[in-house]
Formats: sequence, structure tokens, C-alpha cells
Amino acid sequence: MTRPQSRASGVASKVRAAAPGAVVAAVVAVLLSSCAATPADKVPFKDVPAERIVKQGYTQPGADKVAVDLRRERSDNVIVRFRDALVYVDGERVADIMNGEHIVFWLTPGTHRIGVSTQFDPVVEINFIVTPDSRYSNRASVSFNDDHRIMLRRVAN
Repeated sequence: MTRPQSRASGVASKVRAAAPGAVVAAVVAVLLSSCAATPADKVPFKDVPAERIVKQGYTQPGADKVAVDLRRERSDNVIVRFRDALVYVDGERVADIMNGEHIVFWLTPGTHRIGVSTQFDPVVEINFIVTPDSRYSNRASVSFNDDHRIMLRRVAN
């Protein structure tokens, strides 16, 4: 003859039965969160090698020119890490920049169009006001959003 199950033991058996599902859900959540683009460890930016500067003249200092630093933020996301970003200044392709690199352009004061793209993205462009006034930043950042699309923004000093 079987004894009727007490209410407490019935709840305990339901919790034990649900435990494997909770473990699976936790593992899936950890795996999915590892796919998101996260900044990699902070290390100095590397210069873009000369062979990936496709238009000369923009990287040479000159009289009445101001340095504009464009940085490709590091990412540990393998989907975007090895993707090169094509860099444009005033509509001309100037360089290809990789994960963790930066390039300094020497531009005349005024408004310039700085743009970036990849082989998968259209050109993302911003109007960038170049000024010798040290109160303003002449630095821009290239990164990727959670959908792996390229982004460009001006950043503070």
C-alpha cells in the first residue's frame, strides 16, 4: 500500500524536477552574454601601419593644421574584432583601421566630414568641427553596437 504524499514532499519533488531546467537556462544565459560586444582590456592604441594608409597627405603635420585622433576601440567580440573599418575624410577613403589602432589626421580648422564603414555596413558619417581651442576635443571613436554595426562618435578629452 502506498502512502499519500505530503504537501511538503510534493513541493520538494517539483523543485528538484525544475532544477535541471534552471541550470540549463543559466548556462544558456552565460553563453549568450559572452556573444555581446564588450571592451577588451585597456592597452595603448597601436598606430595604423603605413601600408593601410591608402591616401597620403592627411597624416602629415602642417602649418595651420590641427591633430584629429581617430581611435578604433578594442573589442573582444570575434565577430567584429577582425573586421577592418574603412575611414573617410571629406568623402575620400584615407585608411583602414583595425581593432585597437588609431590614426592621427592633420586637418585645417573648420568642419570636416569623417566617416567609417565596413564591407557589411554603409558609411556612417559625422560633421566634425576641428578647432585649435584646447577646450574642445579633437578625438573620435569607432566602435560596434550589439548588432555588430559600426558606430562613430566624437569623444571628450
